[in-house]
Amino acid sequence: MTPGRDGGAQVPPARQRALLAAIVAAVVAVSAAIYVGVGVGAVDGTSERGTLAGGRGAQNNPAAPASTGTWVASWATAPVGGEPGTETTGLAGRSVRNVVHTSAGGTSARVTLSNLYGQSPLTVSHASIAVAAGPGTAAALADSLRPLTFAGSPSVVIPAGGQVLSDVVRIAVPHDGDVLITTYSPTASGPVTYHPHARQISYVADGEHTRDATGAAYTGQSTFWRYVTALDVLGNESDGTVVVLGDSLTDGITSTAGANRRWPDVLSDRLRDAVAAGRDVPRYSVVNEGISGNQVLADGLGRPAENPSGVNRFERDVLGRTNVKVVVVALGINDILRHPGTADPDVVVAGLNVLVERAHARGLKVVGATLMPFRGHRGYTGAREAVRQAINAEIRAGRVFDGVVDFDAAVRDPYDPRRFRVEYDSGDHLHPSDRGFARMGEVFDLRDLKGGAPARL
Repeated sequence: MTPGRDGGAQVPPARQRALLAAIVAAVVAVSAAIYVGVGVGAVDGTSERGTLAGGRGAQNNPAAPASTGTWVASWATAPVGGEPGTETTGLAGRSVRNVVHTSAGGTSARVTLSNLYGQSPLTVSHASIAVAAGPGTAAALADSLRPLTFAGSPSVVIPAGGQVLSDVVRIAVPHDGDVLITTYSPTASGPVTYHPHARQISYVADGEHTRDATGAAYTGQSTFWRYVTALDVLGNESDGTVVVLGDSLTDGITSTAGANRRWPDVLSDRLRDAVAAGRDVPRYSVVNEGISGNQVLADGLGRPAENPSGVNRFERDVLGRTNVKVVVVALGINDILRHPGTADPDVVVAGLNVLVERAHARGLKVVGATLMPFRGHRGYTGAREAVRQAINAEIRAGRVFDGVVDFDAAVRDPYDPRRFRVEYDSGDHLHPSDRGFARMGEVFDLRDLKGGAPARL
């Protein structure tokens, strides 16, 4: 099989290795051409932010709030595509109040807004941030409401295919709490860049209500996150960020909406509790970069591609996040299910190795997950099960990742390991229930988050 981290794997024949390398190299080359073409940004997250409107210059602005601590990502999501029904007018004349759930708290914050899938410039004339008055509400704690600015201006124009970082604003952001990020666009902008499976209710109001604390105007509801892709905080709770790159099993599409029961939420809570208890584990925030239907190698349609592959979005969604220390990869099942024939396990593993190599080039440790069972799902076949087993064998042998979390062993039925235990099954035999997500978060060994990438010989 494909060689990996420990150097102990059997080396495949030279022709097979060359073929796999050529396949993955072609995917990477196409990815680079597409993303350079739409101006997503630089590889390095820090230098990328320095080129964005309201980026490094805003942070050095003497008028910006002064504070101390470490910048980390407290919440993030992956832009997936253009929202259906917004192709011509976008959300002109409406205030969009996104509800996002934090991992780490801090004393200052900044927000990233994206127009990646827009086909024309997006004008945001007003934006704000606030702490939610409670769960399941558009109302804000009145004394927490802050206007957002961009390079000192209350308005910003985000070019098609671009993103902007707000100026730093002083605000007491709680950990494990809800934050409201509100934008208003007065003009038509074309497709709205969104994340469809938020598992969180957000809100919409007609007119400009970005600074309303009551929430009374927000009579519309949405299950999407729109425009906003990251919330960074400055504080003393965390020393870095764990980014989880995954598919619907990470996105949490079968978890209870508004309850924050995705497995990365469970991992974040466990990590924070362990630190509070004095355990020898890292002080990291955890952010969820799952996209439902995501694959290691294959993109969706469009330019830029909707639902871009893990290989293609790694720089944007992982390396582009703030102060990343560890990457967790939970991808591969859709490469099996969505392949028109029988997927080649060596090709999928080769793609996973590309992700690991990119992380190692930045000094980042990578923890990978085994692929969970799916017998009973409509896509199940014996041949696909054999591919899953082959990929899992490589992962368990330590030939892919620096550390392994064995989700498969944690949730499978001991009497039929090809399917979920019934209490961990959402009912579709592919996605976990809330109990299944909890089990995934609980089985993660927090000690695997310690350390960095292995030294190169």
